[in-house]
Amino acid sequence: MALEHALLVALSERSGSGYELARRFDRSIGFFWAATHQQIYRVLRRMEEAGWVVRTDVAQEGRPDKKVYQVAAAGRDELARWLAEPVQPTTLRDELGVKLRGASLGDEGAVLREVERHRDEHAARLEAYKSIQRRDFPKPDALNGRELHQYLVLRGGIRAEQSFVDWCAEVVDALRAEGPR
Repeated sequence: MALEHALLVALSERSGSGYELARRFDRSIGFFWAATHQQIYRVLRRMEEAGWVVRTDVAQEGRPDKKVYQVAAAGRDELARWLAEPVQPTTLRDELGVKLRGASLGDEGAVLREVERHRDEHAARLEAYKSIQRRDFPKPDALNGRELHQYLVLRGGIRAEQSFVDWCAEVVDALRAEGPR
C-alpha cells in the first residue's frame, strides 16, 4: 500500500490539514500504517499535483494560512480502484524471531530481556487499543458502515497484539525454564 491510499482513506473520512492528518495518523491509522509528518506533507503535494486532492487555503489570524485538503473526484476514483485491487497476504518479517532463532549463538540473557521488552511494549499497545475500543465503540453490535469498518480494523489490531503478547510470554516461560547455559 502506498501512503497515498492511507491518506485518501483518512481524507475521505474527514478533510484536514497536513498537521491534522499527521496527528490523526499518530492516534489511529498510524497504528497500522506509519508515516512521518514530512512524508505526509510531501505526499499531499504529490496528490494535489495528480489531482487526487484539492487544497483550500484558510486564513488564520497571526499565522500562515492553513492548507485544508479534501478528496477530489480523481482521488475517489483512485481509491475505488485501489480498494478493488487484490493485495498479497501479509508475510511475517520479525527481527525478534530471527534473534530468538539465533539466541544459542550469543547472549541468551540479552535475547530474553529483548523478548520481555517486546512483550511489555505490545501489552501497552494492546491496552491502548482496548481503551480506544471502550471509548469509541461501546456498542459494537450496533455498528455499520464506516464505524463498523474502523472497529473491525481495531479488533484486528487487538487480536494481533494479544497474540504477540501471548507468544512473548510463552517464549519467556520456555527460556526461563531452560535456564542459563
